[in-house]
Amino acid sequence: MIFLTNMIYNTNKILKINKTHGLIANSAKVTTIGTFDGVHIGHQKILMQVVKHAKRQDYVPVVLTLFPHPRMVLQKNNSIKLLNTINERIEILKSLGIKEVIVKEFTKEFANLSAKDYVKNILVNELNTKQVVIGYDHHFGKNRSANIKDLKAFAQHYDFKVEEISAQDIKDVTVSSTKIRNALDKGEVALANSFLGYNYFITGTVIKGKGLGRTIEFPTANIHIKESYKLIPNDGVYVVKSRFRNEIIYGMMNIGSNPTVDGKTRSIEVHFFNFNNDIYDVELKIEFLKRLRSEQKFENLEALKVQLKKDKVNALDYTNAINE
Repeated sequence: MIFLTNMIYNTNKILKINKTHGLIANSAKVTTIGTFDGVHIGHQKILMQVVKHAKRQDYVPVVLTLFPHPRMVLQKNNSIKLLNTINERIEILKSLGIKEVIVKEFTKEFANLSAKDYVKNILVNELNTKQVVIGYDHHFGKNRSANIKDLKAFAQHYDFKVEEISAQDIKDVTVSSTKIRNALDKGEVALANSFLGYNYFITGTVIKGKGLGRTIEFPTANIHIKESYKLIPNDGVYVVKSRFRNEIIYGMMNIGSNPTVDGKTRSIEVHFFNFNNDIYDVELKIEFLKRLRSEQKFENLEALKVQLKKDKVNALDYTNAINE
């Protein structure tokens, strides 16, 4: 079960987040806390412990996460890009066995909660936490002043257990959300995928474009992503896959401004192989498999068409190889 504050978005900011509701107050929980941007293999190590302990004790495995990102609120940093939208984050957490995802609105008021109020009011009274699984370097409370030692002291007072994920355990998985962002900023999706433990993906709606692709025999689906904070990989051509009506479809995606036709704005366009369905207004999840090349400016549309045919051959060779 997922309990999510009711969020209403526009393309630039969150307009409103209502109070969390519907929690099963009496269910004992094993809880972990964090932003979990990317839910990468380092995060997954902690999540596996949460699920394991919950199963053993017949508790509910829970993630308490924050949104928006603290830097968006405290530093007014609207340029920060995240690996997951909040809905994508929930989807991944669910797939890993987490039964409840509690999304807390991160505000200046929330940031000013004392460590004691945070533990007493949220972890204990609201969530009925019986065990916390957390990294050795976790800080919480106003000005992030409390640490793992403080949490263990609160645990004795409020009768819950704390399992500390040691520095060595975390360092065994040398990965961070920042490393993944840096890889994607360079278009290195294979490296990013190895850090994530799954294929990086975007979720967007198919909208009408200029129809230029049809004129050169490469019709494309133009993808609109409403969350402006979602990180889009570096401009270039990628091998991708998606799912439509329970069928896996492969294709190649161009991210960029279409310099051959003097494009002015950045767009995301996908040409799916052997696919003729009408997918306007359909929301698609599209996974990145491999980067083929950087975006280029060609002399004319015919030269672009020649290159696209080469890209398609290379993409099909790759998809055929991974399906053998």
